[in-house]
Amino acid sequence: MAAQEQHDEKYLKMTQTPIPKLIIQLGLPTIVSMLITSIYNMTDTYFVGTLGKSASGAIGIVFSLMAILQAFGFMFGHGAGSIISRRLGQHDRESATRFASTGFFLALAVGGIIGIAGLCFQTQFMYLLGSTDTILPYALDYAVCILLAAPFYTGSCVLNNILRYEGMAFYAMLGLVSGAVLNIILDPLCILVLHMGTMGAGVSTALSQIISFSILVSVFLRGKTDSRLRLRSLTKSWHDIWLIISTGLPSLIRQGLGSISVLLLNHQAGIYGDAAVAAMSIVGRISQFIFSVNIGIGQGYQPVASFNYGAKRYRRVRSGFWYAVLFSETALLLMAMGCLLFAPSLVRLFQKDAGVVEIGIPALRYQCISCLLLPISACGSMMFQSVGSSGTASLLASLRNGLFYIPLILLLPMGLGLTGIQLAQPFSDVLTFSVTLPLSLQFLRRLAKMDDHAQSLQTSTHAS
Repeated sequence: MAAQEQHDEKYLKMTQTPIPKLIIQLGLPTIVSMLITSIYNMTDTYFVGTLGKSASGAIGIVFSLMAILQAFGFMFGHGAGSIISRRLGQHDRESATRFASTGFFLALAVGGIIGIAGLCFQTQFMYLLGSTDTILPYALDYAVCILLAAPFYTGSCVLNNILRYEGMAFYAMLGLVSGAVLNIILDPLCILVLHMGTMGAGVSTALSQIISFSILVSVFLRGKTDSRLRLRSLTKSWHDIWLIISTGLPSLIRQGLGSISVLLLNHQAGIYGDAAVAAMSIVGRISQFIFSVNIGIGQGYQPVASFNYGAKRYRRVRSGFWYAVLFSETALLLMAMGCLLFAPSLVRLFQKDAGVVEIGIPALRYQCISCLLLPISACGSMMFQSVGSSGTASLLASLRNGLFYIPLILLLPMGLGLTGIQLAQPFSDVLTFSVTLPLSLQFLRRLAKMDDHAQSLQTSTHAS
């Protein structure tokens, strides 16, 4: 009975709470998580940067590895989470448990496979990710720890997303923030005090992931969630597995192409030396910090979209989209203006090498300008994924770091040299916006018609 009352209370919260209040409630913990995660990423960049520009370049290489793990973790996490939220909107808790268990254990298995394969072929893997000969020793020291913690990394992504989609963003934040704060504390201890070099950054990151995983899984084990994690609840249906994968495919595409794009960026920048690799890595971390607000509020909108879509509250899906876009646009504008004004100081904060600073300043400014187009692009893709429109979501997810970015990062440097590398991502952002906007507007108009139809059916039922 207590579990049913908990479910009923959550249903009322997700379908009746005013949209601005609900998105802020769900998005604020995620924004905090994203900001602190970005801060700890920048902490890695700062302290590793004290070891030299080749060590700074290793951050960009290992970031590609972490993006691969995130890609599979988010695929199972977003796939299972979106389905779970819609099923809970339909009061189907048994299915929610089945999809939660299946997504979680699949992520653990895939993380383990990647970790073992990476440890067996470390050197080849680092070269594949764009390492140079001088960066390689630093990248190997960092990467071995990440590979050992790979199952915890992918598993945490699933747990975090299921909690968010169930409307429990605070618990998701608690797990991520605890790990991030631990990482921030351990970084200077391992790198500067214990003199472990880049391996110290890897050790602190791996330990933080294990702690984060432990906190997140404890929420499920203590019965705080509607869905449960049970080995006996693993699905026996290939259709269910495919439904998780197809729903989460946009996340795999988005994160996977993000990893490929960083790989290509490292290779292209490597032509101009370690300074260029380090500069673009630093710009990427700063940009990620700016964009984290957009991602956070977008992820706060996702459970609102999926739950209310399952409950046939289409108007709430629509109004939630515009609120998330407006909130993100305002926040990104303020942060982008600050980065435009203080770009030189920000780049020098992480690496004082003159070559790195010279390359990093214009790249950061270009990215600040184009990031103002990201709210529509990000929220549009998240909306389609949340309502189960995996085809459109997959298309949109493939644009920014794939279909547009890959040709640009390969072609622009041929004519513009280093400037082409700096402009590839901003140009890709413009093109992605131009495709996402009309598709989103078309779907939002369809939602309005679906809501009118649902309202008329409800009125007819009451009248009869």
